[in-house]
Amino acid sequence: MLKSKGVKSVTYVGYTNNLKKRLELHNNNKGAKFTKGRKWELIYKETLRTKKEAIYREYYIKKNRSIRNKIKNENSDPITL
Repeated sequence: MLKSKGVKSVTYVGYTNNLKKRLELHNNNKGAKFTKGRKWELIYKETLRTKKEAIYREYYIKKNRSIRNKIKNENSDPITL
């Protein structure tokens, strides 16, 4: 999960097989449309075995606002890659 830097932070959930490259793309305005115009930091990650599992987990976290807020609040410090 990414969290935007700034006064009013928002979160972004996605999956990738290259986390460092994906974060760089988002921070250089070349990622998803939603991420453009913001600077992002990684606050939470999971490693799953298959793409299918990753897609399912991404969907679950995106749709479950209480889990998303819990992750955001418990993981406020950025993760270094």
